[in-house]
Amino acid sequence: MGTMAGDRIGRALARIEAASQRIEAAAARGAGSAPAGGDPELQTKYEALRSEAGEALAELDRLLGAIEP
Repeated sequence: MGTMAGDRIGRALARIEAASQRIEAAAARGAGSAPAGGDPELQTKYEALRSEAGEALAELDRLLGAIEP
């Protein structure tokens, strides 16, 4: 793999990691401020979105692992 491609992948991974950290920080803040007995439908949607995001990141990790030497 060329250096340019490796640099692009490295930058993409750094952006993904930064976004993941921001999402986790926002989720931690939100979990502490949510009132008891909040909207169960919203909570279900949040959990589904979080699960899908985790699956997408895992798939990206597998794909990147497949192309790295």
